[in-house]
Amino acid sequence: MADGQRPRGFGLMDRDFHGYGATPPDPQWPGGARLAVSLVVNVEEGAELSLGDGDEANEAAHEVTEAIEGGPDLLMESHFEYGTRAGYWRIADLLDRFGVRATFSASARALERSSWLAADIVARGHEVSAHSYRWERHAQMVEADERAVIARTVAAIRSAAGRRPVGWHTRSASSANTRRLLVEDGGFLYDSDAYNDDLPYVLEVGGRSHVVLPYAFDTNDMRFFRNLGFTLGADFQRYCTDAFEWLYAEGARAPKMMSIGLHLRIIGRPGRIGALAALLETMTAKRDVWFATRAEIAQHWRWCMGLPPFVPAAE
Repeated sequence: MADGQRPRGFGLMDRDFHGYGATPPDPQWPGGARLAVSLVVNVEEGAELSLGDGDEANEAAHEVTEAIEGGPDLLMESHFEYGTRAGYWRIADLLDRFGVRATFSASARALERSSWLAADIVARGHEVSAHSYRWERHAQMVEADERAVIARTVAAIRSAAGRRPVGWHTRSASSANTRRLLVEDGGFLYDSDAYNDDLPYVLEVGGRSHVVLPYAFDTNDMRFFRNLGFTLGADFQRYCTDAFEWLYAEGARAPKMMSIGLHLRIIGRPGRIGALAALLETMTAKRDVWFATRAEIAQHWRWCMGLPPFVPAAE
């Protein structure tokens, strides 16, 4: 048994506490970049749990923490609507201004309800990846149900965006089956259901090589909610800038990847968007930084690991 791995037979996935250790691989980022930066814009508006949409409960994760039971939560719904009505345009225009392409991690029901949004994201040259059908965790989801959710997600995003997603990220906890079901689907190049490294890695799942692109909750605007650390836009800017500068310095000898998580209804507020503008100005001032979609990073990682380019299975 490898160091740090959990013994088999306990009904749990193996864990790896060692990773790349003291000798991480050289990712050979394009142009000799010191750092690959992945901006992930989460699109959840209209996919949040809502009794008004026939869901089992109202969404509890938003700026107002009062729980409404027994009927639609019109206040919560209004908070989410802000993301598409106003927040998206600020974020999209800012990305255009700095010439940065992002990955829009979209819950499929959100794009079903706002097909114009999917069209605009694609027209601007961004990636659309999958954030499940509803904005929900998959932990303890029955395998057959989860397989159906994945298929429904793929079909809905393909219909709205004109192309299928090749990346996946589950809200909160995935199930023990999620990654295997993604590989079984045959169309997913990568998932981001991990938070355990500053570099991608490859796992053998169901006899296939599957890329995992770790995500991050610390360099993430979700920390404006529920007293998780950010109060002012400057808090987000300072923290993400500190992370960027440290990883950039490390990149002189060991290049890494940085993920920055954004949400339409959070960073898209006028009191916060300036922090993203300042952060982008700092990062784009460095010439040896590669701003890429997660699909681009995952395909590059396959090349770096000596694997052929990923081609989705024929449907």
